[in-house]
Amino acid sequence: MIKYLKRYVEVTARFTADGDIIPLKILWHDGSVFFIDRVLDIRPAASLKAGGAGIRYTCRISNNETYLFLEENRWFVEEKIS
Repeated sequence: MIKYLKRYVEVTARFTADGDIIPLKILWHDGSVFFIDRVLDIRPAASLKAGGAGIRYTCRISNNETYLFLEENRWFVEEKIS
């Protein structure tokens, strides 16, 4: 059975003049940096895998789609654990 946990991450984001927040890169807990190629969708949503809710960003990173959540003032991703 695949389990997921809520992994809080550091995010570099751009704030537009209209007040939009656009994530640019994710700093993983081991120091790895993942650049976001494109934000495909932004909407309020819950994390069905790891729990929690907030603004869900559907992001493309190296040809893979992943969700990045902004929960109040913290960013998290759904990390797969074994």
